[in-house]
Amino acid sequence: MSVAIITGASKGLGRALAAGLAERGWDLVLDARTADVLEETARELGKHGSRVVAVAGDVTDAGHRAELVSAARDLGGLDLLVSNASALGAEPLVRLESLGLDGLRAALETNVVAALGLVQASLELLRAGAEGTVIAVSSDAAAEAYETWGGYGASKAALDHLAAVLAVEEPGLRVWAVDPGDMGTDLYAAAVPGDEDARPSPGSVVPAFLRLLAERPASGRYSAPALLEARR
Repeated sequence: MSVAIITGASKGLGRALAAGLAERGWDLVLDARTADVLEETARELGKHGSRVVAVAGDVTDAGHRAELVSAARDLGGLDLLVSNASALGAEPLVRLESLGLDGLRAALETNVVAALGLVQASLELLRAGAEGTVIAVSSDAAAEAYETWGGYGASKAALDHLAAVLAVEEPGLRVWAVDPGDMGTDLYAAAVPGDEDARPSPGSVVPAFLRLLAERPASGRYSAPALLEARR
């Protein structure tokens, strides 16, 4: 049975991806900061017959990251690590001239430092698996210059680069930075409150992630919308 750790998994893309994997028989270790919401997610996904372990906490805490890896080990190993938990740095987003440096540090700590820390804690298990895989959930803001998205985009650009270097250093793994594209999530609502334009649901991009896992292309950066378009 394949095992995945997914951070930021109580709602949004993390929950949608966890559901897609649970439906395919994956065992899951799920992380989020809000314990009751995370536990409800775990109970719901467990109805698919998978073993689902909820470990509430903050990914910026090294002890919490160790608990996630320990839970995966108890399930039999680790085949997939998804770094999905994200922080904006400011809510709502602001121009760089107004971005608090503490907010920027918080975004970097969650989106980059914690993601690397979890990779470091997981490498032994990932290397031991036949198909060890790391997915770093990126953003188009990592590659494009959007007003007010500078701090968040910079953190995701740094995450992309870490993923690229990890792929070179760990050729036995698949390492993908994945831009999920525009989605209607709580994170986006916090970033740009009042924006009422309709956006795709997180579940609509999950098939792109599942395609990567099924086809296992070379390590690199991928766009979920492009993967979905190519499949039509």
